[in-house]
Amino acid sequence: MAVIAVTKERRAGETRVAAVPETVKKLIAAGFAVTVEAGAGVAASYPDADYATAGATIATTAKDALAKADIVFKVRAPEADEIKALKAGAIVVGMLNPYNERPALDALAKQGATAFSMEFVPRITRAQVMDVLSSQANLAGYRAVIEAAEAYGRALPMMMTAAGTVAAAKVFVMGVGVAGLQAIATARRLGAVVTATDVRPDTKEQVESLGAKFIAVEDEEFKNAQTEGGYAKQMSPEYQAKQAELVSGHIAKQDIVITTALIPGRPAPRLVSAAQVAAMKPGSVIVDLAVEQGGNVEGAKPGEVAVSTNGVKIMGVANLPGRIAADASNLYARNLFAFVGLFLDKEGQFAPNYDDEILAAALVARGGAVVHPSLKG
Repeated sequence: MAVIAVTKERRAGETRVAAVPETVKKLIAAGFAVTVEAGAGVAASYPDADYATAGATIATTAKDALAKADIVFKVRAPEADEIKALKAGAIVVGMLNPYNERPALDALAKQGATAFSMEFVPRITRAQVMDVLSSQANLAGYRAVIEAAEAYGRALPMMMTAAGTVAAAKVFVMGVGVAGLQAIATARRLGAVVTATDVRPDTKEQVESLGAKFIAVEDEEFKNAQTEGGYAKQMSPEYQAKQAELVSGHIAKQDIVITTALIPGRPAPRLVSAAQVAAMKPGSVIVDLAVEQGGNVEGAKPGEVAVSTNGVKIMGVANLPGRIAADASNLYARNLFAFVGLFLDKEGQFAPNYDDEILAAALVARGGAVVHPSLKG
């Protein structure tokens, strides 16, 4: 019987946990044994007693939890002490952030671990239930609007009262992936007037279906600005200049701007310049969801709320899904439960098939080396 260990997240500010009592019960029913480090789920409102009731063994320390673990579930990459505690050949599954946290990946390889990075799960129909980027980005987009609304200090919907009318807030979403679409939907539900932009042509219809207005320079480059995997391509300097000119005039009229643009393996593209921030009204709010990858907004700082000289709040809120830890953990745990099902053969025995297209795409370290093609060299 393969043993799955779930340890407490040790990264500062990380409140999520990689398994919840619901998925522990399912994992045990699938034939796994589960060990959970004491306190692993407390920050996400999942006490040890609930894991025990679901059938998990509660380990006093991470070292105890990892001692016999064949598989380790993590939200973030394991810390050095956890890596050293892994037994030979252990499989680690998590959001390893391989482009930005290469030392952890190298340490896993050196330890002889097999590592899967959930960010590399391919965007194919069979893998949708394992798509951690979508499950977590969806919550990030929602939470970004909530954070912005709190910081804005005014009402979002139009309100008509005997004392006069309160105008609806204007919200501009830059980057219409999963997070951006949820931000649009949430801002619309709260009564804001919403506009959005993205370099991918397919997003125009999605934006309009949510009742928002699409803003973009729709030239030939725009029509071919999407990869086969559904990601945005890096746009030419010429296109960026044209788009910036269009967007600059629009940003100046907005009350809230939410930026969500990310390109895998590269720093986040710069979408909002200091000059554009300076053109906004005092009291306006910008939420930069890409701040942990360099940021879309000039002046954004991870974990801080910067205030520009003209009184615009630039919110570099890190780990927005962690601010909804219970739901974020629940969805992420379901992603991992679906993924680990690929480790079982048709008879339900633990026998990972590394030729499976999903496992092959997500595999980043095996046999003492980093093996993912995009990470070599």
